[in-house]
Amino acid sequence: MNKRSIPAGSSQSVEDFLKAIYQLQRETDRVSTNALAEALDISAPAVTDMAQRLVEDGTVDYLKYRGVRLTETGEQVALKMLRRHRLIETYLVEDLGYQLHEVHDEAEALEHTVSDRFVEAISRKLNNPSYDPHGDPIPDLQGVMPVLNLHPLSELALHTPARIRRLVMDDPAMLRNTQERGLEIGRTLEVVARDQFDGPIQIVVDPQDVQTIGFKMASFILVEFLEPLC
Repeated sequence: MNKRSIPAGSSQSVEDFLKAIYQLQRETDRVSTNALAEALDISAPAVTDMAQRLVEDGTVDYLKYRGVRLTETGEQVALKMLRRHRLIETYLVEDLGYQLHEVHDEAEALEHTVSDRFVEAISRKLNNPSYDPHGDPIPDLQGVMPVLNLHPLSELALHTPARIRRLVMDDPAMLRNTQERGLEIGRTLEVVARDQFDGPIQIVVDPQDVQTIGFKMASFILVEFLEPLC
């Protein structure tokens, strides 16, 4: 399948580009053009072309063969778009009755079209939430986000009580699967058995439901440790 190109001068494409860099940049100082191309489903040459154009705008720092990273200006744009996206997702779930697996694409479309006034009206109506329905932190108007000490469920030690705080996934099928299993934000669980070499993990949820989940899915579920019950 041919990768799509980026329309020249498209503000939506620029915003998506900067937001993708921000999300990938959490794991590395610079984001490779190949990683960015995969995340955006565009060609690597299109990524290079966009990066070079955004260097002139002052939003991206690009070095050939070393990848891209956001400037302070670029990060401000990315955080603004994350705030929009996550507030819209929260509104869709809390007020319009959407299911979690339905909201990502809707928010992707709406975040580029609604006004700042509309977004802030959503925030006020929702009492200025700090987290969206995935458990993702929502940047405030200054771009500051709450920070939690979270750990992938895949790395949780046996018999360590924990609570689900974040689902790092947008794939509708995966989100639907977690919802059907009851693996939702706020649920408590423990790992009671695991196979070696990244094999399946057996968990107990709230506290009677015993399930087996794949290592990959478990790696996308972030939890916080709880104090053991005495």
